[in-house]
Amino acid sequence: MITVDIENLKYPIGKFSAPKEYSATWADQWILAIEELPARLRATLKNLTDKQLDTPYRDGGWTVRQVVHHLADSHMNAYIRFKLAMTEDTPTIKPYQEELWAELSEARHAPVEISLSIVDALHKRWILFLKTLSEDDLKRKYHHPDSKKDFELRTVLALYAWHSNHHLAHITSLMAREGWNK
Repeated sequence: MITVDIENLKYPIGKFSAPKEYSATWADQWILAIEELPARLRATLKNLTDKQLDTPYRDGGWTVRQVVHHLADSHMNAYIRFKLAMTEDTPTIKPYQEELWAELSEARHAPVEISLSIVDALHKRWILFLKTLSEDDLKRKYHHPDSKKDFELRTVLALYAWHSNHHLAHITSLMAREGWNK
């Protein structure tokens, strides 16, 4: 097995950094990353066994199964937050304890197909919605009570493009280290 430091295991594509500049081209690329996640995730998981799905991507980290269920949970919350920001003036969103959600029994044991189906349908709907947003729409905000900050949708869009690639990289990096993709 290849030795990898903990930071590379936690952040295989690096930590998220909010863009300094925004453009319609960047927004299109972020939307594309979100749009492509369901197919990329399905292709990645295609031949994994239950034993492999129950392997953590790092010591103390979530299993592949938990990562898949987390993607469904997280992206559902993100979609709702986008809709709130578009229909209310800087709404305060409801945080959730993602670490605790990932430890619930169904997140640890449910078939990944359930969350893959959710991600498929959710992303179809989310993409239809995202493609209707103007540059001004993407400047709308929501308030996160934990950080006590307002977040523009364009930053959140960049975050979820990163989030999609980040968790996919957790899985593909594990597969490469374990030799599962041979």
